[in-house]
Amino acid sequence: MQMNQTLAITPLDEVIPSPLQYGAICWRMHRGKVEVLLISSRDTGRWVVPKGWPMDKRSPAEAAQQEAWEEAGVLGEIAETTIGQFNYVKLLSPNRSCECVVQVFALRVSEMVDKFPERKERRRKWFAAEKAARRVNEPQLRRLLMGLSANFSVEPPELMVEQALATA
Repeated sequence: MQMNQTLAITPLDEVIPSPLQYGAICWRMHRGKVEVLLISSRDTGRWVVPKGWPMDKRSPAEAAQQEAWEEAGVLGEIAETTIGQFNYVKLLSPNRSCECVVQVFALRVSEMVDKFPERKERRRKWFAAEKAARRVNEPQLRRLLMGLSANFSVEPPELMVEQALATA
């Protein structure tokens, strides 16, 4: 590259906004510790949380709950308020990708079923919250997972949600 060449920079008002998705951090208390359910992604097999696109006639929390059912086969109570968000790069095709923003909701798992829509496409596994944080690639998601153990073991998740809102 010659020194007198300039790089084309997109003006801020022309930046395309990142698509928004909704996801669920599926959790349970096991032997006094917070565990998080991670699932494998369909494309690379990396560990992720259930997430997907907005759905007509469903709130963001309800969309996240539906994704948790379809991708992980879990049922439970979902908080109506987001506990945070993270960004990730979604592969759309071998030559196309986009960065998405995922708003996440805490879903306390009450039941896991063996028959669910994506059971043949994914693996699922429970991890201690700290270990789950080490297994995911996204730094912002990692921070959310690291905070679960400390917050949920001391306070009910509803208070964690209220605190997250107060600091947002």
